[in-house]
Amino acid sequence: MHTLNPILYLASQSPRRQALLTQLGASPQPLLAAADEDVEALEAPLAGEPAAAYVQRVATLKAAAAAARRQQRHLPAGIILSADTTVSFAGEILGKPADAAAAQTMLARLSGQTHEVLTAVVVENLRGERRLSLSTSQVTLATLSAAEIAAYIATGEPFGKAGSYALQGRAAMFVTHASGSFSGIIGLPLHETATLLAWAGYSLLTVAT
Repeated sequence: MHTLNPILYLASQSPRRQALLTQLGASPQPLLAAADEDVEALEAPLAGEPAAAYVQRVATLKAAAAAARRQQRHLPAGIILSADTTVSFAGEILGKPADAAAAQTMLARLSGQTHEVLTAVVVENLRGERRLSLSTSQVTLATLSAAEIAAYIATGEPFGKAGSYALQGRAAMFVTHASGSFSGIIGLPLHETATLLAWAGYSLLTVAT
């Protein structure tokens, strides 16, 4: 007998995460921040904070903020999923570029190098309990010319992306090697996410008995 799943709230405005959850067969409902919520402050790294600690802390804060948001808006109970992705190179967190100059600097640093992409996922169940999973992958970029970097920035794709590139977009042509979770590099590691959703009581597969 198949039981209907609870509501699944996605505490992210990322269309990539929405699409990846849909790929799993989930039907997430966005639970986005209000205009007066300071999301940028939420995502600011602490001084000397390692990348792994950073993404786990931010994903947890996003889940807590979404839970409070649900209560304030008097929305029905449901499972909450949040995630955060960052790029780490030489021990430094490379977040979303503030402008074209920042994107150029990041891409020049990553050119011809291997870096880490870390995505933390947090799921809160109907009892308010939370579990977290961390995915770490490695990506190597080809050596990029200044003209290639400038042309890529001109597409607008680097903005809003950790590390100033999107693997699922045009930057795929720059990737010479990737290991780990492909979906995690994009922004939501599907194996880890499916495991957390199963723990929370959200079924992605119906098995005949």
